[in-house]
Amino acid sequence: MSSGVTDRVVATDAAAAVLRHLTATFGPIILFQSGGCCDGSSPICLQDGELLLGPEDVLLGEVAGVPFYIDREQFERWNRPRFELDTRPGPAEGFSLEGLVGVHFTIGSCAADSSRSRWNRNQGPASE
Repeated sequence: MSSGVTDRVVATDAAAAVLRHLTATFGPIILFQSGGCCDGSSPICLQDGELLLGPEDVLLGEVAGVPFYIDREQFERWNRPRFELDTRPGPAEGFSLEGLVGVHFTIGSCAADSSRSRWNRNQGPASE
């Protein structure tokens, strides 16, 4: 696993609250940006150790203390975006942990200068 990329992901307050709840319930967890299987391109939340990370998986950063990974090729193919993690009502169709609390994670690509984004052009991600 490579850790060459960091601070490329932020979370909304709602997503951070779900992550804190899941961590309190299940212990250490990770997020992995799926590349198209199962839930399409939804982020997947798993207990740490349930997904074997490979040498081409990169750490984008942490949200609410939870590491967020993506496959390097996918990250490059998507032009190295910044991501914003959020939640929506209703469980995901796959096996991601947040479905157990009645929500699913969504991911959006956010530009550093977007007024809607939690990113600040000069300071990087907004604090959680």
